[in-house]
Amino acid sequence: MTNPAVGKRLDEIKAMDGFPLPRGTAMALIRLTQREGTSLAVMAHALKADPTLSVRAIKVSNGVGGGDHGPVVSLRDAVNVLGVPAVRSLAMGFALMASHRDGPCRGFGYTSFWSQALARAVALQLLTTARPGCPTAEAFSVGLLARIGELALAAVYPVPYAELLRRCGDQPELAPAQCERDEFAVTHAQLSASMLADYNLADDYVAAVEAFELPELLDLQEGSGDPLAQQLLVLADHIAGICAAAPERWRERMPRLFQLGGGLAFGAAELVELCDRTAHEWREWGAMLEIETGPMPHFEDCPPSAPVEAPVAVPIPAGAEPAQASILVVGDEARLRLPLRPLLATGGHRVAEAADGRQGLAMAIEMRPQIMLVDVLAAEVDGLELARSLRQFKSGRGIYLLAVSAADDDASVARAFEAGADGFLALPLKPQLLAASLRAGMRMASLQDEIARDQEEIRRISAELAVSNRQLQEVGMTDMLTGCPNRRYAMDRLQQEWAMANRSQRPLACMVVDMDNLKQINDAHGHVVGDNALKLVASAFKDEMRAQEVLARSGGDEFMVICPDTTLEAALACAERMRAAVEVLPVVGSTPALRGSVSIGVAVRDATTPTPDALIGLADQGAYLAKRRRNAVATVQTGAAAPRAAQA
Repeated sequence: MTNPAVGKRLDEIKAMDGFPLPRGTAMALIRLTQREGTSLAVMAHALKADPTLSVRAIKVSNGVGGGDHGPVVSLRDAVNVLGVPAVRSLAMGFALMASHRDGPCRGFGYTSFWSQALARAVALQLLTTARPGCPTAEAFSVGLLARIGELALAAVYPVPYAELLRRCGDQPELAPAQCERDEFAVTHAQLSASMLADYNLADDYVAAVEAFELPELLDLQEGSGDPLAQQLLVLADHIAGICAAAPERWRERMPRLFQLGGGLAFGAAELVELCDRTAHEWREWGAMLEIETGPMPHFEDCPPSAPVEAPVAVPIPAGAEPAQASILVVGDEARLRLPLRPLLATGGHRVAEAADGRQGLAMAIEMRPQIMLVDVLAAEVDGLELARSLRQFKSGRGIYLLAVSAADDDASVARAFEAGADGFLALPLKPQLLAASLRAGMRMASLQDEIARDQEEIRRISAELAVSNRQLQEVGMTDMLTGCPNRRYAMDRLQQEWAMANRSQRPLACMVVDMDNLKQINDAHGHVVGDNALKLVASAFKDEMRAQEVLARSGGDEFMVICPDTTLEAALACAERMRAAVEVLPVVGSTPALRGSVSIGVAVRDATTPTPDALIGLADQGAYLAKRRRNAVATVQTGAAAPRAAQA
């Protein structure tokens, strides 16, 4: 973005009220990375403050590089794999997704926006793994945020942007990018690229997003001179568009999919497999993030095929039973199709015909009939070759295929079964055997439908169970009153920090905090006021703590604070800030107004501290000393003087 006027306009928009900004852990991460020399360990510590974001970062990192780095199970490994820019942009993307699932722009589809963004993120990560040349670690973030400028314009200009969307919808000939430029002096693509540049993502990706204004006009062919990042992003967006489209629109988008894939030297089978993986992972992410994804497209059922003639359906006589099966007949008119017509019509089946094997293969892929009757001696492509070709596709493997040949042609029958036929009928056809063979085919089709329904139900239940398990895990590690982690989480986290401090020989501090007057508040004013006091104290503590520090409620009126990479002096200073913040805090809802008061014990790991429990014990002793004076900070360790404690 070399145009100074455009750059100035972008800065103006980003400074406006309503511009989407991340909050919480995401903002803490952004601030951390703006400091020089921020280590990956500090980033990992900051991530741990948000268990949900931590799980998502680990999941994304396991998709980087096809898993060549081995399974990622820890946050530190995830940050090492992804790097600072990708972690920062991931945090931003997920934070915006959580806070902008709805908004003031009435014409903007917030749900479909995030659903398609998820599919684009998954597709771009898989594509960059399959076609190396662009940073894989950043691919998920780029896919998620590639159109974030649309959300930003909808948030900053809700009414004008809604009108612009309506106008472009009513007049398809209008170019949305030009309308945006006329209305706002910038396009959503320029705004998206500017936001990605702010987070130091790769220049190739930033340029690809900025050129992403009119992907429908790009004509990317094999040997195209367009940058790889741009080609990958356009293909990922098209895959995402198919995922988010209504089922009746899937097939019409397939030719463009294979055209774009050809520009990146993807074969049909490889591209179909990649797209199918995208659809599965998109559904998994949707369940995890509670984003509606809709039905999953089956790319493997839609391989590229040449245009085919409309099928010739055999009319069903009046009064016949309702259609029972869809059947495709492939073969010579006089030899096969003419004798079969009256027999199939009386059964009430939906019937289509193909004159030769080449047309039959194309129609089978397009129609996906339940049963096929194929003449072994079909013209163009014989029945054996047709069966072999059909079985290469998933949609073709599910068709019940009956080979038709002369009664005494045993060699052809054997070859037909080897090629993939499910049954055999001899000429001339006998109505009773034909009816029995069709019943077998219909029974097989019914079983396949039942299996498909069961598999979809299993996938749905698995996704629901995964979400429930994650929710239960979070509930089991969270204090419901204050929203802080509970004692169980604190003890697990302290063990992790202890092991890390042992390896790196870095300091580790711990605080035990006791509310001085909670029992009196409960007795005098009731537990509602006491609960409110606990929540206020926890909130005040969080405002005074650093991003990598962990606040947990250990029970009753006690809290625990874990301070990685913190000396005794720094921990005492932090404890004093926390004490002072609570001291001026009014307990809302009580009459007369009460002030908060806490006693804090501080300890640091040193050579005489053998275990995490011993560290907690030292902090507990400090809390006991502070409690004797109340509203104080104390430590039983030497090496630093505690700040002057206020008396109760």
